[in-house]
Amino acid sequence: QVQLVESGGGLVEPGGSLRLSCTTSGHSSTLKSMAWFRQASGKEREYVSVATPGGGRIIKLSVKDRFTISRDNNTVWLELNSREPEDTARYFCAARLGGPTRTNPDDYPLWGRGTQDTVSA
Repeated sequence: QVQLVESGGGLVEPGGSLRLSCTTSGHSSTLKSMAWFRQASGKEREYVSVATPGGGRIIKLSVKDRFTISRDNNTVWLELNSREPEDTARYFCAARLGGPTRTNPDDYPLWGRGTQDTVSA
């Protein structure tokens, strides 16, 4: 059974930085798309960034100058810089076993439980 586990969330002041990690267990071959989503309180889950095993990277336009995704096999990281209060959310790691790259959360069958990230002075 494939499991995704996120870590690295916490309380950060505005303008600060944070690095989230997502590790995988229970799957020996390379996963296809690995993505980060986030969900703020009272809002829908939204995509943040996607990384493919071939080096492809997609990142949400509104955060592309502040966030960076990186990946090594079945581990993926999300570096968040110049944090803003609007970035406060629970951040989830998700993965697809195959198929094309997607940014819709409904297309991802594998999910971690998320890690809370709060930006506050």
